[in-house]
Amino acid sequence: MRLLVLALVLVAGSASAQYVALLKNGPAELFDDEDLKLFLEAARKTLDQGGEKQSFAWQNPNTGHRGEFTVLKTFQSKAGACKRIGVHNEAQGRKSDMRHNLCNLDGRWRLMGDMNKGEKK
Repeated sequence: MRLLVLALVLVAGSASAQYVALLKNGPAELFDDEDLKLFLEAARKTLDQGGEKQSFAWQNPNTGHRGEFTVLKTFQSKAGACKRIGVHNEAQGRKSDMRHNLCNLDGRWRLMGDMNKGEKK
């Protein structure tokens, strides 16, 4: 599941229908509004404040759904300042672990390809 895509779309303030299909069959399908709010807060903190090896966890005590974002590495690219982020989420027995490269372009975090499952933290 590529949950970080949802966070990036919402953090950036613009929505795109192309990302909806990425959320199917994973924990995000089960998130309620409060789960999503907590998820997005953790995503924003990770992208805006997180340093290498720093993690930001979220958990909704009402649903038991939870997750964690971890800055795996920071780097510079032609696009600008970038971060490799690990994303783990759980909801009602569904789990997802993903890795994403994101770069800050004109003040907005953008997904920059390279979405690999199963890579070690």
